Amino acid sequence: MAESEEQDKLLKRINELAHKNKKEGLTEAETRERERLRREYIKNFREAMRSNIEMMRIFNKEGKEVTPEKVREIQHKKGLRDD
Repeated sequence: MAESEEQDKLLKRINELAHKNKKEGLTEAETRERERLRREYIKNFREAMRSNIEMMRIFNKEGKEVTPEKVREIQHKKGLRDD
C-alpha cells in the first residue's frame, strides 16, 4: 500500500472516531485505538517530511545552491550527492 493511501486510511479512521466521540463518546478500546492511530499518523508524517527535506536542494535567485550544510551532509551520507 502506498504511503499516502495508508495515511488516508489512518486519517479516515481517526476522523470516524472523532465524530463518534462527539456524538456518543468512545469505549476504552476505541480511545486506545484513537491514540495509537494518532501516534502512527504523526510518525509517518514526520518520516515523510524528513525525507522531503533531505531530498531538497535550494537555490537562490542567481541560481547558486544555498542548501544548508546539515542537509548536504545528510545527502552525502545517503549517497544523494556526488559533489
